[in-house]
Amino acid sequence: MPQKKARVEASYPLKTDLTKKNHKNSHKKKNAAGKEKRSDFLVQGSILAAASIIVRLIGLVYRIPMANILGEEGQGLYSIAYDIYSLALILSSYSLPLSVSKMMAAKNINKEYKSAMKIFKCALAFAVTAGGVMAVFMFIFADILAELYGSPNAAYPLRILAPTIFVVAVLGVLRGFFQGKSNMLPTAISQILEQVVNAIVSVVAAYGMMKMHSASKNIAGYGAAGGTMGTLFGALTAVFVLLFLFMVNYPYEKKKCKDDKGHIEDTKRVFHVLLMTILPVILSQVVYQSSSIVDKFLFSQLTKTQGMVNTVREAQFGMYSYYTLLVSVPLGISTAMSSSILPSITASRVRRDHEMVKLKVHDSIKLNMLVAIPCAVGIFVLAGPIIQMLFPSTNAMTGKITMLGAFAVIFYALSTITSAVLQSINQMQLPVIHSAISMIIQAVLLVVLVLLTPLGIYSLAICNVVFPLIVCILNWLSVSRYLSYEQEVYKTFLLPFLVSLVMGSVAFLMYHGCYFFIHSNTISCLFAIFVAVLIYFVLLIKVKAITKEELYDMPMGGRFIAIAKKMKLMV
Repeated sequence: MPQKKARVEASYPLKTDLTKKNHKNSHKKKNAAGKEKRSDFLVQGSILAAASIIVRLIGLVYRIPMANILGEEGQGLYSIAYDIYSLALILSSYSLPLSVSKMMAAKNINKEYKSAMKIFKCALAFAVTAGGVMAVFMFIFADILAELYGSPNAAYPLRILAPTIFVVAVLGVLRGFFQGKSNMLPTAISQILEQVVNAIVSVVAAYGMMKMHSASKNIAGYGAAGGTMGTLFGALTAVFVLLFLFMVNYPYEKKKCKDDKGHIEDTKRVFHVLLMTILPVILSQVVYQSSSIVDKFLFSQLTKTQGMVNTVREAQFGMYSYYTLLVSVPLGISTAMSSSILPSITASRVRRDHEMVKLKVHDSIKLNMLVAIPCAVGIFVLAGPIIQMLFPSTNAMTGKITMLGAFAVIFYALSTITSAVLQSINQMQLPVIHSAISMIIQAVLLVVLVLLTPLGIYSLAICNVVFPLIVCILNWLSVSRYLSYEQEVYKTFLLPFLVSLVMGSVAFLMYHGCYFFIHSNTISCLFAIFVAVLIYFVLLIKVKAITKEELYDMPMGGRFIAIAKKMKLMV
């Protein structure tokens, strides 16, 4: 991909009162020294973002037949088991890609290749130990963990997911190795292949297990167990892919280590720094990701006291899982950008290039908002039709849940990217504190809504919006404080929101107008989405909310520019 000029918007309001001249001088200095350009991390982030979107779309597609196979009760059990698995994964290895990439990026930028390889080996030892212990724990105590949710049948999928924790721990270190070299392509390739295998195995195994145990009263539990088999086989596929790429790359790494005459980090110190890097990320993610688990646990206990039976509650969890699955698709970009921005900002800080840090924060937030805002508005406007199109077996409640929680997309995107920024500037404890504060507020709100209102399962959707909203506000204040940074608002938030409102209004009218004539939800929905995307793209360029250079940095940006030129929107 050709190098692109770093761009600076005239309206860029930094608290340090940097002038346009200072920006230009800074960039000339970087070009003269042959150092990284501002867009480099966006290119890598865009690769990972494109892969993440593909992965989540595959996840959305395969969950449609799987949901129809499992039914709402089986889908609810799958959701419960996956929540517990996610927490176990966070406690053991979820933080490894970010932590390893951050530590290795700092060493690679200083050409300390032997120390970087030592970090990789120590992280691998940690992954094998922590992942193995957690896998054994979850397998042995699956029944007890399932009982905590009042859903004993969730033990079946939990036991299938247990060995997956060990596999994903090793996978995380391998991904961190490549991300620490600012190479997101191996992670992107492995993610896509992992999800393809996951999709095929999940659907086939869910169908097979349901058929095999059709006479059992625990048929939903067996079906959910089949659905989780794909996660295990997908992770194994990704490990084999990355191991192959690592072995191909190993002779080059060995040569660099041989040429490195510098100091090699002591093993004890590496483990100490690794743990000090991993633990805050673990704590942050435990609190951040546990909000959903805490919500479901509280909802289970509170509805028990109100006399709700297990099958009804599990069916409602199944409806809620459709909503979380749908909103997770656009969040692939924020997750990918956070993976890209952390080692990139770390590298800029090692060079003491504080201006570049701010520019990277600006670009990543703007790119996220250009996607998250229209997605939130689109999901809100077409919630019912989209759910009916994707999951025809569910009822109207799922559409209402989705509409209530649609704007969580914006707040999760902001909270994810700002948490990564804080972690990259060594303020590791702040995302933990902010998530903990938000989770307490959210838990109190959920208790009030369930006990004092008739909202029921809708309470979960409301709380799912409140949690990231509080986190992103607190994160934003901290980023502003520690980086002396202020985000440009007009083109990042206001224009995309106004354009999205127009887009949403047109999509609403297009859907109902089309449905009036042909009475097909699927065709009407797809037509409305197509028109909405086209309207948003045209208006975004017309109001100059995005420049040609910014568009080029986005996934498939070159193709979008070609389309814009054909439509005479750009020259």
